[in-house]
Amino acid sequence: MRGPPRRCSVSASPEPLRDVIARHGLSASKALGQNFILDRQLLARIAAMPGSLDGATVYEVGPGPGGLTRALLDTGAKVVAVERDRRCIAALDELHADFGDRFRLIEGDALKIDEPAETGAGAHVVANLPYNIGTALLLRWLAADPWPPWWRSLTLMFQKEVAERIVAAPDSEHYGRLSVAAQWRASPRIAMTVNRSAFVPPPKVTSAVVHIVPADTPAGVTPRVMEQVTEAAFGQRRKMLRSSLKRMPGALDALEQLGIDSQRRAETLSVDEFVQLARALS
Repeated sequence: MRGPPRRCSVSASPEPLRDVIARHGLSASKALGQNFILDRQLLARIAAMPGSLDGATVYEVGPGPGGLTRALLDTGAKVVAVERDRRCIAALDELHADFGDRFRLIEGDALKIDEPAETGAGAHVVANLPYNIGTALLLRWLAADPWPPWWRSLTLMFQKEVAERIVAAPDSEHYGRLSVAAQWRASPRIAMTVNRSAFVPPPKVTSAVVHIVPADTPAGVTPRVMEQVTEAAFGQRRKMLRSSLKRMPGALDALEQLGIDSQRRAETLSVDEFVQLARALS
């Protein structure tokens, strides 16, 4: 964790992000899944999606040169940002000059951060997630225990295809394990799509911002069993449930007791049917 650098005078308007990137000699790293957004109006729209953030704590992963970070700080939020790319640290440290203690930077790997210890309860997560770790982070946050989780909302940028998987309905092209994980005790929606031209460098695909808020956990269901059921069911998604779940003790008996045809495939089961199955096995 780094302390504030030497303070400088606050300018009337922020320096263009393109100039910040050029001044620090930055470029997006493909290995780290980076794509920078330069449009401050777009960044302000993303920062506004959780609702009023004045005085709230926001957790950001992969801030890069700090465009979204500044937009979040402009709302009055306190921002805890995690960045593993040392090239970006100097640019991010400059935010202390304008925002002081409302900004805290952690150098490290987001997959190894104890988020509740860093943010406390009730934080909003807002991030243009690095593509290479976005899904892994989301699954970890959705598996938080206890529930309600440490986060109050998730506002996250993904590839559009991943966003469609998160909100997909049963028996559709994108429905799968990620859909159930996001929907069985949370409410996700696609808040906006973002054209590839908004990024530097432009990715090969369109992106989308997903907004997720926690809901009540269904009674009698443990997250670990839900994870095991969906992993087994979708692990061989073209197989019937009687094949994909046969190695899970009690699963076939549970299907029979619940009246779920074992010849169905996983993608035809509703989220509620997965909840019933997980409850029977919990």
